[in-house]
Amino acid sequence: MRSPQWLVTQMPIGMLDDDFFVRFLSIFQHGADSLAEGADNLEHLGDVAVAPDAMVRWLAGWIGLDGLDPSLPDRAARTVVRASAQTLAWRGTRHGLTRTLEVLSGGPAEVVDGGGVWLDGEAPPDPAWVRMTVTTTGWLSEPDFAAVVADEVPAHVRGELWVGERLIWTSVKASARDGGGHGPGAH
Repeated sequence: MRSPQWLVTQMPIGMLDDDFFVRFLSIFQHGADSLAEGADNLEHLGDVAVAPDAMVRWLAGWIGLDGLDPSLPDRAARTVVRASAQTLAWRGTRHGLTRTLEVLSGGPAEVVDGGGVWLDGEAPPDPAWVRMTVTTTGWLSEPDFAAVVADEVPAHVRGELWVGERLIWTSVKASARDGGGHGPGAH
């Protein structure tokens, strides 16, 4: 912790006898205090638990959450940014999708996919699909929820997002969905 007169006390003793000089230097100390406080907080700016709200929203864009709703309460924004940062390495995987759905919905999520690892020649004919189910979209509207989730599904994977028994998003076009196949939409 710095002394309230940290800049003034660094001056030679002879200069401290001049009241005008001490008051004049205090003006600069006041400006330097704000700079020093900013420097003291640099290490915490990347920590969403303590960073200023504006910084948390800036960090969202930095890790790819460009669509973070500005009307989202600050506490919820911190939760989404923290969870997204923690699952960034898992993005596009079953684990990453499950965690994203749980954070956004505030409840349990089920993710079933056709992915896996197989020996050469033993892969199923259509492994690129995922079906995600939640009970609620949490604080987000269904279209906003679906937009965030759609951004998390790999581009080559066909996906379906269900809220309870209702399909709210699919990456499959209606004509392709009617044509049969495996995975989501092929019931």
